[in-house]
Amino acid sequence: MKHPRWLLFPFSLAYGLVVVIRNWLYDAGIFKSRQFSIPVISVGNLEVGGAGKSPMTEYLVRLFKDDHRVATLSRGYGRTTKGFLTAPIAIGATATATEIGDEPAQFKHKFPDVTVAVCESRVRGIDELKHTHEVIILDDAYQHRAVKPGFSVLLFDYGKIKEPHLLLPAGDLREPMSGRWRADVLIVSKCPNDISIEEQGKIAALLEPLPYQYLFFTTIAYQPLENIRRGNTNAVIDQDTTVFLLTGIANPTPLVNYIKNYTQNIIHHRYPDHHRFSLKNISKLAEEFNSSAAHKKLIITTEKDAERLLEHDLEQHAKALPILILPIATEFLDVGGAQFDHLVKEYVREHSANHVIH
Repeated sequence: MKHPRWLLFPFSLAYGLVVVIRNWLYDAGIFKSRQFSIPVISVGNLEVGGAGKSPMTEYLVRLFKDDHRVATLSRGYGRTTKGFLTAPIAIGATATATEIGDEPAQFKHKFPDVTVAVCESRVRGIDELKHTHEVIILDDAYQHRAVKPGFSVLLFDYGKIKEPHLLLPAGDLREPMSGRWRADVLIVSKCPNDISIEEQGKIAALLEPLPYQYLFFTTIAYQPLENIRRGNTNAVIDQDTTVFLLTGIANPTPLVNYIKNYTQNIIHHRYPDHHRFSLKNISKLAEEFNSSAAHKKLIITTEKDAERLLEHDLEQHAKALPILILPIATEFLDVGGAQFDHLVKEYVREHSANHVIH
């Protein structure tokens, strides 16, 4: 942790007291948590920033979309709209990051046949969706205690697992580590592909899963490059390539390290998480890219960032550049994927019997 943040520790104590009292009020039943007959799966984390919630949500969508009517429900962080909205499904219609948030827009572009909804109140959102869907997946809803999900997936970033577990603002935790008891499954995300059994054991000792909790380890599976129109490309990264990397995500370090496997020539245009790109940002990128003397050069961004680049006022300028997208997916290590799939499918099977679409 950066030293100046230690000065904020007294504020973390005050924040933590509020969070602990709030959680106790929900646990004691004084504040009500709503349960639903429809299978509701929550994906979340304890920290601010990226722990791989979106790829995990997409993993669950892929797992269920062929056999069930699935909806994703998010808050819609960064959108300019309010209330309950679903991404348009009409032919030719598009859902922009401004309207529904960058991650929901990403979901809709990847899964056009799946309902993608946003609502500040997850209770209201589920009420709107439950009569026409069979499975609802809540993205980033672990701290949304007004809903008691039937199955809860809690993610921990491998790169931060051994750091001091301090609450905001001195640290990055939204709630104390003790909050992990509410989860059915703990997942350590963004692990190295070759993480050893010994290292997994050390992490398990740190997290101390309770008897009813399952612990899994996942890694980032980088997919083939795509152009910004989501089409295939023959572009490849090699040691002679200069990569202009554009990111507005919480933790770009794994992405940078991945690209370094192919080239050390990286010019990183780094912005804060959910940054709303401006014409000035794009112009700066274009100027540096066009003036570069590199024989082979690429512009690469993430899926989430691409959604914000395709906003109406930027779309023309972004598409004028040879911007490529590097998609990612969640991949379970060892034989964890089969066990996780079985657990969550059994939950949906058992609880689907109690839910009938009207």
